[in-house]
Amino acid sequence: MLRFWALSIRTVLVCETQVPFVRGGAELLVRQLVDQLRARGFETDRVSVPFKWYPKDEILAHATAWRLLDLTESNSRPVDLVIGTKFPSYFVRHPRKVCWLVHQHRAAYELAGTAYSDFGHDEKDVALRDRLLALDEQMLGECVGRYTISKTVTERLRRFNGLDSVPLYHPPLLAPRLAPGEYGPYVLSVARLEGNKRVELIVRAMQHVPPPLTLVLVGDGSHRAHIERAAEEAGVSDRVRFAGAVHDDALVSLYRNARALVYVPFDEDYGLATLEAFLSAKPVVTAHDSGGTLEFVEHEVNGLVSDPTPASIGDAIARLAGDLPLAKRMGEAGRERALAITWDTVIDRLVSHG
Repeated sequence: MLRFWALSIRTVLVCETQVPFVRGGAELLVRQLVDQLRARGFETDRVSVPFKWYPKDEILAHATAWRLLDLTESNSRPVDLVIGTKFPSYFVRHPRKVCWLVHQHRAAYELAGTAYSDFGHDEKDVALRDRLLALDEQMLGECVGRYTISKTVTERLRRFNGLDSVPLYHPPLLAPRLAPGEYGPYVLSVARLEGNKRVELIVRAMQHVPPPLTLVLVGDGSHRAHIERAAEEAGVSDRVRFAGAVHDDALVSLYRNARALVYVPFDEDYGLATLEAFLSAKPVVTAHDSGGTLEFVEHEVNGLVSDPTPASIGDAIARLAGDLPLAKRMGEAGRERALAITWDTVIDRLVSHG
């Protein structure tokens, strides 16, 4: 049922940057957004364009592909609103363009010069980085509404591009199915096995956690062999299970019966796993430099915030393993926090520019 502010908006296109064969949080977010708009009576479709970020010379070409698109109408029908999401989908042309920013090309932003980026400080990289920042400022600046998925992304946008935006939080796809259960003898990690997710830290932290607590790793990625070696080096291979990519039913069950979620990425944009754990009434162990997850995890209230070191993370895990009432109390506080996040606020703001 359409609300009064939506009377001038009937048709909506959601723009998605798609890396073929990859389906992660951003892709799931776009599909949820399309479904939520349709459920509220908007005629909505998804526009996807493949993206390749390597070699770096390809980045501007792929951004140009989006800029060549004029989505003011389709099949001789006017398009009332377009919503951009991840770089470079917000380069699209439309007089009523809104962006709900998932993230920009982070390798050219705060990650430049770190182990998580292929951008260095040589002349060519600096020139490309400056060009990307200037284009982002132009393309995002022409939006009639700017929103982000978290305060972390909002602050990044202000710091690097001088643009204001409003954070809009959304619930995870599994939200209706997540529920409290037991507090079993394992902690859970739900993250891609890539460098910036820092799953290796969790594995190495297990050497500071007394048995019989074990660690279950959900997710796969290019760093799996490296993380497996880390488990061997730490002497905890027998207490770490690599579950790989699991179906939703299995993931819901793993959340329901875990003691806690351990989630320590570097400067995460949002961190849906945090909300998934909270909806399952599980506390979250995170790190003080983990970005968006800190917008939900409150130290000593619904989780524990540690230093990004194996010893500190291990101490936090051990504390929850040895204190069941504490884990339950924090998990219940987390569930209360997560239940307050709904799609209504997101949709209200995104379509309010009619």
